[in-house]
Amino acid sequence: MQLLDELFRAFNTHDADKVVSLMTEDCVFEAAAGPEVHGARHVGRAAVKAAFENVWKGLPDVRWDVTAHFVAGDRAVSEWVFRATRPDGARIEVEGCDLFSLRDGRIAVKRAFRKDRPPIAPKA
Repeated sequence: MQLLDELFRAFNTHDADKVVSLMTEDCVFEAAAGPEVHGARHVGRAAVKAAFENVWKGLPDVRWDVTAHFVAGDRAVSEWVFRATRPDGARIEVEGCDLFSLRDGRIAVKRAFRKDRPPIAPKA
């Protein structure tokens, strides 16, 4: 659980170097959205780092509020609420989860899943 706690602290402080330090060299991140059945796939620390930096750039107040973690052998799950403000002022607030594959004390694969909910219109 410590690994997952550290990962989400790094996500929420937008610390890309810390995020990838917790992952294997050949890590894979499958985003919640993208053109393929698995979403957008990013392979390797440099690609994963860039993917998260792009999220933080586009949604500067984004955060993942964790509601639960569990680990079973080399697999783990984190449940969270994703919260962010889009550039147009609309709010995103949806539940989601990550499925992880672990190797040698690091994250080898992170697969993100998120509810599809319309953004909340900004207050007039």
